[in-house]
Amino acid sequence: MQSKRYLEIITQIQGIIEADQLSEGDRLPSERELSERLGVARSSVREALRALELLEFIETRRGEGTFMKSANSYRLVELLLSFLLKNEKAKQDLSETRRIVEIEAFKLACERMGQEQIERLSQLAESSEQRERMPSDDYAFHKELVMNSQNRLLTNIWDSLVQYNKAAMTRAVQSIDPVKHSAEHKQIIHALVKEDHGLAVNILKKHLKKSPF
Repeated sequence: MQSKRYLEIITQIQGIIEADQLSEGDRLPSERELSERLGVARSSVREALRALELLEFIETRRGEGTFMKSANSYRLVELLLSFLLKNEKAKQDLSETRRIVEIEAFKLACERMGQEQIERLSQLAESSEQRERMPSDDYAFHKELVMNSQNRLLTNIWDSLVQYNKAAMTRAVQSIDPVKHSAEHKQIIHALVKEDHGLAVNILKKHLKKSPF
């Protein structure tokens, strides 16, 4: 199958998943039904489903059919990370990728979060001033930023990047001034309250450049 056509079929299957409002645990239409709805050969549908199964978006149960999976882990991300962490340059690549994902997710979050989400961020910024709470609350603050993008895939990619080296992140966070670190979090929140999204993103960029992880 030509790569362009292959990707088109995957996209069309995703469209059917959204149109049918399928979620975790739901059964997908059969290969025959997908073939008929898309107007393509069953062999083409089968190859596209195999790709989605490789990425762990779906799973096939013998004799039952194909079902939606929870997006908790992505084999592709795990494979990339196992390669990335083999040397120091690779660890730098990991940190750089985490920053890119977080910043892009935050850009979406700026447009999509409401007052309730901003208040939640403010609470996390306050509690992270306490050194004993800082590692967990710092992680929670940044995860909240990403989750507010309302993009499940970005959130899972970010979390995979962080979780893979979370021990190193925890040690790094413990070495910095919690009050100063929290103050930068509050600057982000202040910019959000003013609805100055460009400023909020720039503050996060500077904040992450100084991040020890």
